[in-house]
Amino acid sequence: MTETIKTIRERRTVRQYLDRPVPDEFLVQILEALQWSPSWANTQCWEVVIVRDITLRERLQVAVGAANPAYRALLEAPLVLALCGTQGRAGFYKGARTTKFGDWFMFDLGIATQSICLAAHSLGLGTVIIGLFDHDKAAQILQVPSGVELAALIPLGYPARVPPAPKRRTPEEFTHQDRF
Repeated sequence: MTETIKTIRERRTVRQYLDRPVPDEFLVQILEALQWSPSWANTQCWEVVIVRDITLRERLQVAVGAANPAYRALLEAPLVLALCGTQGRAGFYKGARTTKFGDWFMFDLGIATQSICLAAHSLGLGTVIIGLFDHDKAAQILQVPSGVELAALIPLGYPARVPPAPKRRTPEEFTHQDRF
C-alpha cells in the first residue's frame, strides 16, 4: 500500500483536541498542500481565514450551534481554518457559466478540503470539516467580502482521541461497468 493510500485510509474526523499549539511550519505545509490542489482551469478560487483568536472562535461556535457534534472542537483546537471560495471564477469562461452545475467553486473547495485534511493527518494532526452552521453569520464574524462564500470551518490540532474507522461501502457496492 502506498503512503498516499495509507494516509487516505487512516484519516479520521477528529472532534477532540489536545491543548497544544500547531507549529507554524506545519501550517505552512498544510497551506502548501492546498496551494497545489487541482482546480477548474487552475482558477484557485479558494481563500482561507486562519482563526486563532479565541473570541472569534467563541463567536463562530455560536454560529455553529451546540447541537453540532463539532461544537466543542472550535474551542478545543488551537486554530480553525475558514475555507472560502470566490464566486464566478471556477466553472466560468469569459464570465459565462460553462457547466451544467453552474459555479464550480464547491467542487474545487471539496478538493481543497481533502488536501488540507490529508496533509494535516500526515503531520499527526486532526481535522473535522464543519459544513452545518449559519454561513452568513459566520461570514459576517470573519468579515468575508461580497462575492466570496464561506463554505466550511475546519478545526485543526493534535487529536485527543481518534475514533475508529466507520463502516465503508466496498468498491463492488458503488461501481458500475459501462452503464449504471
